[in-house]
Amino acid sequence: MDDASGLRSFYEQAYSRAGAAAARYGQWRALGAVGKADHVIALCERAGARPARTLEVGCGDGSLLVELARRGFGGRREGVEISSAAVEIAAARDGVDAAMLYDGSRIPAEDRAYDLGILSHVLEHVREPAALLAETARACARVIVEVPLEANLSARRAGKRALSGDVGHLQRLDRASARALTARAGLRIEAELEDALPLRVQLFWAATPPARARAAAKWAVRASLHRAAPALARRLFTVHYACICAA
Repeated sequence: MDDASGLRSFYEQAYSRAGAAAARYGQWRALGAVGKADHVIALCERAGARPARTLEVGCGDGSLLVELARRGFGGRREGVEISSAAVEIAAARDGVDAAMLYDGSRIPAEDRAYDLGILSHVLEHVREPAALLAETARACARVIVEVPLEANLSARRAGKRALSGDVGHLQRLDRASARALTARAGLRIEAELEDALPLRVQLFWAATPPARARAAAKWAVRASLHRAAPALARRLFTVHYACICAA
């Protein structure tokens, strides 16, 4: 089985869950979309970008596009995805103007057909991230990239490595390598930001009061350290990095 078909199979299974598991993961994706939308809008504001047509590459179930629609941002909002199960979900949602299946390599659009492309938590899942970024930049005048920075001490633990593999991560990036991807794709960074993740994210999977207390304490330590010493924080634990770039 080649990489493309293996990745497609992985996501078909992920978006074909049923029952309580499907509902819970849908809630998780919706929660993540709130922070992702915050980042998209903040970066566009910093770069002076006002997109009338937006494409999310790897749109999943459309959660981010729906959140952007809720905020009245992005103009016409479209997505492409390798999973037919995800496309079916996304295409039926209010706020998603179109969702299309694609091969994971070539975006079915003319050059600069879109004002803004979004690759949010996608590049860590592919074998050739710079190539996908370059292809997105071909179809979009500007591109927002968001990735987790997992080249750190915490992420090296066996349990964390296993979890990363379970969700399909193929790349372990740090800030320098994330920036280097944009340069390899022939792009320049216009604005960037980092997020150590809000408390609501840390609490999501904590099912008991003791677990919630531990999650809250973990969040407080990490958020404080990231504010005071971001470079040290990146070496110790995972933060999310996002940037907006253009040719």
